[in-house]
Amino acid sequence: MTDRSMLKFTTVTRDMPPKRAPDLRRRDFDEIYAEYANTKAREQASRCSQCGVPYCQSHCPLHNNIPDWLRLTAEGRLQEAYELSQATNTFPEICGRICPQDRLCEGNCVIEQSGHGTVTIGQIEKYITDTAWDEGWVQPARPAQERAQSVAIIGAGPGGLAAADMLRRAGIQVSVYDRYDRGGGLLTYGIPGFKLEKDVVLRRMEQLEAGGVTFHLNSEIGRDVSFDDLRAQHDAVIIATGVYKSRNLAGPGSGARGIVRAIDYLTASNRRSFGDTVPDFDSGELDASGKRVVVIGGGDTAMDCVRTAIRQGATSVKCLYRRDRANMPGSLREVANAEEEGVIFDWLALPKGFSGDPVSAVKVQQMRLGAPDLTGRQAPEEIDGAVHDEPADLVIKALGFEAEELPALWDQPELQVTRWGTVKAEFTTGRTSLPGVYAVGDIVRGASLVVWAIRDGRDCAAALLDDLTAAAQVAAE
Repeated sequence: MTDRSMLKFTTVTRDMPPKRAPDLRRRDFDEIYAEYANTKAREQASRCSQCGVPYCQSHCPLHNNIPDWLRLTAEGRLQEAYELSQATNTFPEICGRICPQDRLCEGNCVIEQSGHGTVTIGQIEKYITDTAWDEGWVQPARPAQERAQSVAIIGAGPGGLAAADMLRRAGIQVSVYDRYDRGGGLLTYGIPGFKLEKDVVLRRMEQLEAGGVTFHLNSEIGRDVSFDDLRAQHDAVIIATGVYKSRNLAGPGSGARGIVRAIDYLTASNRRSFGDTVPDFDSGELDASGKRVVVIGGGDTAMDCVRTAIRQGATSVKCLYRRDRANMPGSLREVANAEEEGVIFDWLALPKGFSGDPVSAVKVQQMRLGAPDLTGRQAPEEIDGAVHDEPADLVIKALGFEAEELPALWDQPELQVTRWGTVKAEFTTGRTSLPGVYAVGDIVRGASLVVWAIRDGRDCAAALLDDLTAAAQVAAE
């Protein structure tokens, strides 16, 4: 029997929540989309075709039960929808805000492929969980039974926090160590507020703490506590540090003042939003106000930088990327938002050097796309003689991140790493070369998406629980 609440994609059109006008959102760091009203959320959820093979679910790293919680939303059963969403995703309200749905679930929606416009999965996911918080349905962990075993997690980013949540709900004693003064990792200090307002992250931190997770902030492994001490104090250790080492930018003049790393720039901006004192911002070094800004890179971090510079009052903001729009790695939705806000994109443009100290211009080599490289993407080639100077007072390097040298930093030569410096860990379980040591997220994958870090954290926690249970049974015999 057909569910009358569903299959309305032929009569109901795709409708995103209202987006604030560009001239308004340029002035602040608030999120740009309004919230769905209940009737609108139900209406948009009803567009789901309930297809036999839900490609949205199979293309979600967490394999969220998307069609089922869309149906429950369409029927007005929001608490059940939230519980189903939370069953596979530790932080659905965060994924609803920052996942590149256009490349994952929504980009593979069956009705999108048939020309009817994708279901607004991300916005509905956000609405469901925000409603759950408002209604008090989101509760801290309350383990049925406490266990004596303890786990140390290095890194309070999404992967580490996802593992902490699952382990704590099983009664494991969990201690999270992080080098920063607030938890959340890049969720807190890397992603700007217009994509993810910080109270959304901090309330999750508070929920985890209320559920019994212990946080040791301003605690750097190798400086404040040794890795060996962590292994001695706990039954297992999970490495979830992420990757924070910025890729370098070569070329004449690349060491000039005014050429900064994206992570430093974004962290300074986010700290200012907390009201922190940030000397490098106050001095003007990491403040784009009144400057001609050039951002180098084509990923989501570059999009965060250009849109932050607009809000800081830059005179102009230009993004240089060596390939074209179709081949850029970042979300096309973010590119569109940036263009609406006044960012100029210079496609097929490669920086070759810099003038001045402090920097005054970027020497730009124009490119064209040639034969495909090993990844299948067309490789950029230089066009002879096509070079120009792009004026710049602030250049932001958004070229991606690499792993820090953890074996050397932590005096753990037996911790095996890949040729890229990422920790070598077993697929799905996260087990490393060191007994009782696991690794998840970007420190294993390289720079990737938040949703993949959450997936890794959950998978690792499930494997670790099996290992701890087996170890307890052996000890009891």
